[in-house]
Amino acid sequence: MEFGAEFFVLIGFIAFLCVLGYVGAHRTLLAGLDKRGQAVADELAQAAKLRAEATALLDSFEKKKHEAEAAAEAIVAEARAQAEALGKEAAARMADFIARRARQAEEKIALAESQATAEVRAAAADFAAKAAEIVLRQETQGAAGAELAAREIAALKDRLN
Repeated sequence: MEFGAEFFVLIGFIAFLCVLGYVGAHRTLLAGLDKRGQAVADELAQAAKLRAEATALLDSFEKKKHEAEAAAEAIVAEARAQAEALGKEAAARMADFIARRARQAEEKIALAESQATAEVRAAAADFAAKAAEIVLRQETQGAAGAELAAREIAALKDRLN
C-alpha cells in the first residue's frame, strides 16, 4: 500500500486536531461561541425590550394626539358657540339701540308738535287780541271805550294763555 501526500496531510490534520484538543482549544473556541451567542441573545432581548417601549410610546403619542384633536374640536365648537352667542347678543343690542333711537325720535317729534301747537295757539291768541283791540278801538272812542277795551284785552289774553 502506498501512501500518498493526501494521506500524510490527513494524518497531520488529525494530529493537529488532537493537539488542539489536548491543549483545550475546543473549550476556548466553545466558550467564545457561547459568549458570542449570549451577546447575540442579550442584544435580541434588548431589541425586543426597545421595540416594546417604542410601541408603548407610539401608542401613548397616538392617544395624546387623539386627546389633543378632541380638545381642539371642543375648543372650536365652544368658540363657534361663543361667536354665535355674541352675534345674537350684538343683534339684540342693535335692535334695542334702534328701538331706543326710534322712541327718542318719536318723543322729539311729539315735543316739537306740542311746541308748534303751543306757538300756534299763542300766535292765534296774540292775533285775536290784536284784532279785538283794533275792533274795539274803532268801535269805542274816548276814555270809557279805551278803559273797557284795555280791560277786555287783558282778560282775553289771560284766558287764551
